[in-house]
Amino acid sequence: MLGDGGLHGLQSNRPDGKGDRLIGGMTLSGGALAGLGAMALAQTTDMSSWQVTICSSGAVWGAWLAGWSLVPVPPEDPMEGVTRLLVGTDVGLALTALLVSPGFDSDRSVVAGANFGGHQAFLRNFAVIAALLSACARPAVVETAASDVAPADVTPAADVTTPADVEPDGPAPPDTAADVAESPQDSGPASWRSVLLPLTWSPTDDTDAEGRFLADFSYAGYHNGESVLPVITGPVFGVQADSIGASDSTAKFQAALDLCAKSGGGVVHVPAGLYRLDGTLSVTHSGVVLRGDGPAASRLWFTKAKGMSNQAHITFSGSVKDGPDLPLVQDATNRSFDVRLGDATSLSTGQTVALGWVISPEFVAEHGMTGVWQAFNGKWQPFFRRRVVSIDLSTKPHRVTLDVPLRYTALLRDKASLRVQTGYVSEVGIENLGLANAVTWTDAWAQTQAHVLTMRGVSDAWVRDVATFVSPGGPKSGPGVGAHVQSSGLMIEASARVTIAGSHVGRSENRGGGGNGYLFEIRTSSEVLMRDCSGSDGRHNFIQNWGFGTTGWVLLRCKSQGGTNVIVADEELGVMARSEFHHSLAMANLIDDCTFDDGFGAGNRGTESTGAGHTATQTVLWRSQGKGNVLSMQFGFGYVIGTAPGLSVTTTLDGWNAAGTAPEDFREGIGMGETLLPVSLYEAQLARRLQGGK
Repeated sequence: MLGDGGLHGLQSNRPDGKGDRLIGGMTLSGGALAGLGAMALAQTTDMSSWQVTICSSGAVWGAWLAGWSLVPVPPEDPMEGVTRLLVGTDVGLALTALLVSPGFDSDRSVVAGANFGGHQAFLRNFAVIAALLSACARPAVVETAASDVAPADVTPAADVTTPADVEPDGPAPPDTAADVAESPQDSGPASWRSVLLPLTWSPTDDTDAEGRFLADFSYAGYHNGESVLPVITGPVFGVQADSIGASDSTAKFQAALDLCAKSGGGVVHVPAGLYRLDGTLSVTHSGVVLRGDGPAASRLWFTKAKGMSNQAHITFSGSVKDGPDLPLVQDATNRSFDVRLGDATSLSTGQTVALGWVISPEFVAEHGMTGVWQAFNGKWQPFFRRRVVSIDLSTKPHRVTLDVPLRYTALLRDKASLRVQTGYVSEVGIENLGLANAVTWTDAWAQTQAHVLTMRGVSDAWVRDVATFVSPGGPKSGPGVGAHVQSSGLMIEASARVTIAGSHVGRSENRGGGGNGYLFEIRTSSEVLMRDCSGSDGRHNFIQNWGFGTTGWVLLRCKSQGGTNVIVADEELGVMARSEFHHSLAMANLIDDCTFDDGFGAGNRGTESTGAGHTATQTVLWRSQGKGNVLSMQFGFGYVIGTAPGLSVTTTLDGWNAAGTAPEDFREGIGMGETLLPVSLYEAQLARRLQGGK
């Protein structure tokens, strides 16, 4: 009855009116939930069988309430239906208590308590049921269609840049890097190239008949990928602190960081050992590097919980300030390096600038986001963080050339302008360290968005060979056992040209709502490279979040697994959660040769998360693999090119996440990703640019 009631209601609210993907899962889970609830209630009370039956009927009421809810359940995300089913069941239990309490010779509170107790008993078994439902209701891998395969007339070619062609911390030098435009050799009949990336590909000229193109993502990372990550040799500032974690070492670590900054920069070396820090660490000057002897040898254990909401235990931060508006006098087009100003005499080459515009009513309406986008409306937002390469005052209007192309058209209508930015902290890094900040279960859930590491207002910075570990302060048994981080891992915010390399974040305690469980998070930043990283057992393991202005972000050879949205905290029970674009039109990002055993999503999230709305545009998912699901429903153009056979792909326009995202995202080579060349789009584009390709 439970499964049937929920099923009919869920079907009635689907845009396509079918509900085929939910039939098996809802029926099986409904019977299991009703049976578990009845058995648990009979075992925990002295009620007769007819009384148990009446109480269990609350689940049926709830199923109907959830199923007939006014908000449609997204067909591509059946777990959302389960969540609403549980909420509706709670309401049904309450109604049952009110209606049947006179027949129990007891007051309503007793009946409600018994009823709810039975409900909680079967919730304890919800993880098993959710897994069963996921297996039954998950969309099958889409069969290969004509539009999903590489055209036969595309000339097979060798991989122009494989991971072996790239140094561990950056690209091969220009004299050895292969150029994408001049590698016609054949690596075998099974290999293929995208129709959008011919051998003669140009970042500005190659656009197909429908206006689709691949952006040039090669500018991501430290110094735009043009330099390998540095190995700073000195001066070295040692930390003399308790290396067995018996006493607080915060003051000694902060003193070493401050001395390094005062001396003009260098390395703060962390010898092997376990160091307990009861406070937080801060770096606010350029040139400071925090380095250990390896993440398994040099380990920092942070214990502070109270007051850590929206804070980090280690923070590298600049104090970025915007100069006055320098208004554009011509619209600046997507993929252009040049902007036109009426007066550019106040600028000089090498300066850092932000190009942005006001989130105007016209901009909002153009994207179909009226009533959805609200948090930033009427405010100037920095979309692109750039450096000035040249200034031509001989032309009228003056021409300013930037180091990285634009990722979207900047319109005079929206008061587009440049602003000089000062106060970035640069040439800072953290490397070869283990980090942990998990605390008791109760303390972790009392805070929200507690990061172990944040970089904010930095440029040309790096995180290298950093890994979290099981915190000595985390739960030893029960929920949260084995946790690494309290809530969230590392975050890059309001920054430019940052590389995160060879790092791992795992096992978050707080994976509930409100922004928790984000392991690798990026906000309002330009040209950030995360390569060879892994996230496990967070909520959204890799995520773009909060605000406009995330562009040129590249995920390269990263892996995500175990993403879970915990909805019953003390039982640590929940449902699968994807890595994803989470907020406000992230522009032209690349998910490159990554593995998702949970999933990855880019779509219209509507009013969720304070009006996230359209979360992505012009983003490419290249050679994706894993056992999970990729959902791509981007505003304007989006691209899914070359996926592994085991990965499910959803791009249809009939789902909740697809509202206003037509046309359907470009699909090519679904199930054929293993033979797609080049293996890495980012590395191929970077090699081409370093050899002078235009």
